[in-house]
Amino acid sequence: MPKTNLLSVIVPAYKHERTIQKDLETIDETLKKGLPAGYDYEIICVVDGRLDDTETAAKKARLAKVKVLAYDENQGKGYAVRHGMEHAKGNLISFLDAGMDISPKGIMMLMAHMDWYNADIIVGSKRHPVSQVNYPFLRHILSIGYHLGVKILFGLDLRDTQSGIKIFKRKIIDKILPKLLVKRYAMDIEMLAVARHLGFKRIYEGPIEVHFDQSTSRIDWKTLFRMAWDTAAVFYRLRILHYYDK
Repeated sequence: MPKTNLLSVIVPAYKHERTIQKDLETIDETLKKGLPAGYDYEIICVVDGRLDDTETAAKKARLAKVKVLAYDENQGKGYAVRHGMEHAKGNLISFLDAGMDISPKGIMMLMAHMDWYNADIIVGSKRHPVSQVNYPFLRHILSIGYHLGVKILFGLDLRDTQSGIKIFKRKIIDKILPKLLVKRYAMDIEMLAVARHLGFKRIYEGPIEVHFDQSTSRIDWKTLFRMAWDTAAVFYRLRILHYYDK
């Protein structure tokens, strides 16, 4: 049974041996100071493949409210997030990318929006008017084009679906988790599209703070192609096969 007034934060980590200990300590400190009164939290770090020393570094954090899960082979961010959600105990379930490009302070802002809108899902959005983002121009243009396509294909009236921070009510995760298939590039779209398809339409955006590392934020065109392919596969399963109705 989920625990009331408990926030579960899933942190997928892939080859983050240099930063993951500090990442977890920063998230823990931020939640400890910033969560609303009466709320507790757990942090579940999912090491997406034992390919380096990320698991060892994560366990060095030695924090009472941090649990580290790991498996041998890299499976993809979507798989890692779902794996963490399967172990989550909270009535609110969030995920936050490792690396701290996205400030964990955004979790509290998204929780506030969840309360204000009585939302099913709050999506951290780089294009929210209050967000603080140093966003490369080409990424901005590509983002606008992609999310226009998402709106046409899935009816999701969101300006940003891909930022690595979101919060879900537990009841939504319980409904959608058994149906999800995407392991890598379009996991966000699948989660949001399936939730909306199952009747959870109170999906809103909230502001976030993002500091891109310009040295590592180059466009990977192969990744963009694979993401487009995964997005098309979600559409095919949703609209043609009606797989998610089963």
